[in-house]
Amino acid sequence: MKIKDIIPLIEAKVITPEADPEKEVLCGYTCDLLSWVMAHGQEGMAWVTVQIHMNVIAVAALHDMACVIMPESIRMEKESIEKAVEEGICVLESPLSGYEICGRLHAAGVPDKD
Repeated sequence: MKIKDIIPLIEAKVITPEADPEKEVLCGYTCDLLSWVMAHGQEGMAWVTVQIHMNVIAVAALHDMACVIMPESIRMEKESIEKAVEEGICVLESPLSGYEICGRLHAAGVPDKD
């Protein structure tokens, strides 16, 4: 599944339109503890988090994640969005809860991380 396919699935708004919507989403994950995500992140991951600061983008870039998804229409900090654009990280904002986002991704066939 590609980023462009999950956008309508989770009713998302693309915050970084410069990012590649053709990038493959290989797995999904939700966690707000950055050190944990650093240890368990994977390439192609769609990461659901309520964290809004620059370190989120650093962790996503470290693992070459497909995208970062902000649930409940949470707004990421301006500096973080600018860094996401610079790093080519897709940031999505969804009005859905993290629980609903993960449920929809899983039902659509996006697997858990390895």
